[in-house]
Amino acid sequence: MLNLTHMKYFFILGNNPTLSIAELGALFDLSRALIMGNALILDIGGEVDAEELIKKIGGTIKIGKIIKICENKQTEIVKNGQEILLAGLTEKTNKIKFGFSSYGLKINLRRTGLEIKEELKNKGYSSRLVTSREKNLSSVIVTQNKLLETGAEIIILPTPESKNQVLIGKTLAVQPFKELSFRDYGRPGRDDYSGMLPPKLAQIMINLALPHPNPPLVRGGSDSVAGAGGVILDPFCGSGTILTEAVLMGYKNLIGADISKKAAKDTKQNIEWIKKRYAIGDMRYEIYITSATQLSQALEPKTIDAIITEPYLGPQRGKIDFKKVALELEKLYSDSLREFRKFLKPDGKIVMVFPIFRALRITSRISPDLNGFRIINPIPESLRNHPTIKPTNRNTIIYGREGQKVWREITVLKIK
Repeated sequence: MLNLTHMKYFFILGNNPTLSIAELGALFDLSRALIMGNALILDIGGEVDAEELIKKIGGTIKIGKIIKICENKQTEIVKNGQEILLAGLTEKTNKIKFGFSSYGLKINLRRTGLEIKEELKNKGYSSRLVTSREKNLSSVIVTQNKLLETGAEIIILPTPESKNQVLIGKTLAVQPFKELSFRDYGRPGRDDYSGMLPPKLAQIMINLALPHPNPPLVRGGSDSVAGAGGVILDPFCGSGTILTEAVLMGYKNLIGADISKKAAKDTKQNIEWIKKRYAIGDMRYEIYITSATQLSQALEPKTIDAIITEPYLGPQRGKIDFKKVALELEKLYSDSLREFRKFLKPDGKIVMVFPIFRALRITSRISPDLNGFRIINPIPESLRNHPTIKPTNRNTIIYGREGQKVWREITVLKIK
């Protein structure tokens, strides 16, 4: 039986649940986690600073707290949902704004909301029900309607024990889509032709590579992974998405490199832009103009804690000779990994994107020489047999959307 005497939090997973769970597994002990529908439920053992946490994880759409367990009956859901709404009022008001979402359950959310409106009216409260054309409220709708500031989003989830019960919770934070979009499209240095790593994927890759440098993501808890950060290297830094996201996540020692002078200039410009916009001063970075296969000429041996990178993935547009491109990239990646051995610390990690080419019904991937590295499974062992988790047969995770010619294979490596 799920026990609510401890704090239970829910994490609504993104479009790639496997990658979302891998990221959460890098931050928390998931040995007691439950996956219910598109939600992960976790007893953290402390109080989550949800608003701060969701700014630093890219794979989670919503974070909230489980408040009640009740019978899976319409009357009980209405009663308990109403109680949560009224308990959340911080001051006397005659106007309550609220919305509903459910994950892993078939519930008539509109009917539930209208019945709650009627009950609230009988108690003297005027209310507004926020709805969506989609089944559930998106982060955009929750934010635009200011539900977290002036109302509430109620979440309904299944219980692991019985179909006759449901969990009812309240959303505490949603993915900051405006900030993510602004950091993606508003940065001064961009290269739209070559393509750029989405900021939220950069956050996920960083979290897979290193413990977080700011452990007070959980107040009073013992399950978060606390670390002092480390030296991060992106040897194919492009316009600096990984490095700028690392700055925002609290990392203080960053190194970038790219063979392109424009890329190196864009990266410096974007880091300075981020530092100024978010008033960050206590960090150091160095950007080199050099090939990833020659970086050992600039770096001292065994000084890098993590290498996080999206190398050149091949041409993104036009007619592509996938076979020829794959051979060229296999050589580049093999040579780069051989070079990385020289300056990565023995216990360091590499989180690296490999390309997957998709054309018509053909899907092909590259297999570079790992040069003494091994691919490790980023999924917590306790969840590897769950049907929601779908890594590849070589323990990597695929990231992409329909219509893309080149998908990303997220690969985590350690020295053998």
